[in-house]
Amino acid sequence: MFGKKTNKKHKKMVSLVTVADKNSVISEQYRTIRTNIQYAMVDRMLKTIAVTSSGPEEGKSTTAANLAVVFADTGLKVLLIDADLRKPTIANSFVLNNSSGLSNLLRDRGASFDQIISDSGISNLWILPSGPKPPNPSEMLSSKRMSEVTEDLKRHFDLIIFDTPPIIAVTDAQIIAAKADGTILVVREGMSNKNALIRTKVLLENVKANVLGIIYNDSENNKDSGAAYYYYGD
Repeated sequence: MFGKKTNKKHKKMVSLVTVADKNSVISEQYRTIRTNIQYAMVDRMLKTIAVTSSGPEEGKSTTAANLAVVFADTGLKVLLIDADLRKPTIANSFVLNNSSGLSNLLRDRGASFDQIISDSGISNLWILPSGPKPPNPSEMLSSKRMSEVTEDLKRHFDLIIFDTPPIIAVTDAQIIAAKADGTILVVREGMSNKNALIRTKVLLENVKANVLGIIYNDSENNKDSGAAYYYYGD
């Protein structure tokens, strides 16, 4: 479907438990989260979903990647976009080259996304890496060009998932959440700060983001699996 192909083995995708061990408890929890999101999609079409957190190292990128995998498993054509133009991780998760990506599309109107998007090596899942780090990420993400690129991609994919930066650190996540059909907040037990979460809620409300729910990560209530993920819808 798109230009770049990958020949890597799935076992190299170290953070993708939904690929490495589809029968694990955590993989099943991701599928449960997917089901809850699908319920939220019954009355309104969700073509774009932003995944964010209040701060760093709460598991948002891992969550975004695994959600993309389980949605692709249903047969939907899924595009995972690394919209963290400051500290990208998605290319590493999928063992991809990050020399070209979203920043190229936003900077160069002549750039063709079908040559920049990469085949993930997983059926029905494609990746748009962040690309080279630009000097002005917020301005690029809020640009008219970003809206044009997103609308164009929506015509080619059933679902687009954006991995965004932590929302408190920079305005990038707010910008994307304001435009996305839905937003998911990732919270990590023992890591997320209560005041930061309150601030995050205010920031999302300020841009009228459609918050679908919260994924609670690394719960001590499920020590057998090492982590637990829960989804709380509206």
